[in-house]
Amino acid sequence: MQYLNEFLTIALVHLVAVASPGPDFAIVVRNSVAYGRRIAIFTSVGIGAAILLHVAYSLVGLSVVIATTPWLFTTFSYLAAAYLLYLAFGALRSSPSTDAMPDQQKVASAMISPKKALWMGFLTNGLNPKATLFFLSLFTAIISIDTPFSVRLGYGIYLAIATGLWFCFLSYMLSTSKVAEFIGKKGYWLDRAMGVLLVGLAVKLVAG
Repeated sequence: MQYLNEFLTIALVHLVAVASPGPDFAIVVRNSVAYGRRIAIFTSVGIGAAILLHVAYSLVGLSVVIATTPWLFTTFSYLAAAYLLYLAFGALRSSPSTDAMPDQQKVASAMISPKKALWMGFLTNGLNPKATLFFLSLFTAIISIDTPFSVRLGYGIYLAIATGLWFCFLSYMLSTSKVAEFIGKKGYWLDRAMGVLLVGLAVKLVAG
């Protein structure tokens, strides 16, 4: 019970952050639209795994180095922006499905592997310097310096699991029957919208 208030504060701040539209949200929505629930869930797991990377940065102090070294932070920003633009290009090329090709064939021709989906999620979150700054502020402003390492590690594991579960839930909701039916008809517009969002996020990363 000693660290309950600290944990609840972390959980609340994290909930607000993870529910806000950003690169992670955009890529999960995009993959749900383009490839379906299974691939979106693998993407979500990749995002959750990347959280552990930021937690590790914070626990060993590397996040401070990244945040206070301009060229290193800029490098991360440009790498992240380039990757988001790469994803955006694929989304913006989305077009209405044609009835000439059978559904199974269309899915097979467009599908990506679970491994690639996992890496998409991991890189989208892992390369994002804003995520590094978020965890830096979380581990310095909210978590007491007297909090034991084991407890801080527990917080980090919770954040990774909670993030993965949130985006898995989003993946599930986007693939329910009514939503899937709508996406099947107009999904390419949502795909393009996510592409525009990814471009905007890439520009925001570079522009600061």
